[in-house]
Amino acid sequence: MMEVKLLRYTPEPDKTVAMSARLCYSPIGAAELEEKMSEEQIAKLVRQLGAMGHTSTFEHVSFTFAIEGVSRVLTHQLVRHRIASYSQQSQRYVKEHNFEMIIPHTIEANPEAKKKFAALCQEIQDLYNEFTEEGIPAEDARYILPNAAETKIVVTMNARSLLHFFELRCCNRAQWEIRELANKMLEEVRTVAPILFAKAGPTCVTQLACHEGKMSCGRLAKILAEKAQQEKK
Repeated sequence: MMEVKLLRYTPEPDKTVAMSARLCYSPIGAAELEEKMSEEQIAKLVRQLGAMGHTSTFEHVSFTFAIEGVSRVLTHQLVRHRIASYSQQSQRYVKEHNFEMIIPHTIEANPEAKKKFAALCQEIQDLYNEFTEEGIPAEDARYILPNAAETKIVVTMNARSLLHFFELRCCNRAQWEIRELANKMLEEVRTVAPILFAKAGPTCVTQLACHEGKMSCGRLAKILAEKAQQEKK
C-alpha cells in the first residue's frame, strides 16, 4: 500500500514566499518586511503571484516527502522531474530476498492474470535468491528484478516544481500510480501551505484549459458544462 508522509518543509511557507516577493520592490530588508506583513497581506500577495504566474519566489520554500509502497515503474517516471532531490533505496546494497510487488489494478481485478503475475514474480524471486546464494553480487542479481518490485524514496521539491508536478501528474492522462502519488502529495502540502497550493492540480481544473488535444480525457468538457449549468441558475 502506498504511503506518503511530509517529513520536513520550510516553516511558514506562505509568509516566506510573500516576504521574498515584497523584498524585490521594497527599500527595507527581509527581516523588517516579515514583521510588518499581516496574514491578510500575505494571503493576498501569494494569490496574486500565482494568478500572474510570477512564481520564481515559490522556489524559496521546499517540501520533503517519504514515499513507500511504490514500484520502480513509478520512480522511473518520478525522477524525470529534474528540479528535485531524490534518495532511493538501493537494490545494490539492500538485498531483495523477499521483495514486495506492486500489482496494477487491472491485473488485480483479473484472477487469471493475477495468478500468472504472482507466479512470474515468484519465479524471479527464486532465481534472484539462487543467484545471490551462489555468490553473484546483489548489484548483478538485481538485473532480473521486475519493475513491479516495491521501492522507497525520499523526495524534496520546491513549491514551483511541485506546482508543475501536480499540473502534469494529477491529470487523468497521467499513469495511474504516479497520479495516486501526486494526489497524496498534494493533500500533504495543502495542510501546511493552503494558499500556495489552493489552485494546484491539472490545467482543466486550475485554468479551464486542456493541453492533451485529441488525447483529452473529457474532464474539461464536463467542468465547462457544469459551469454553464450553474450560470443559468
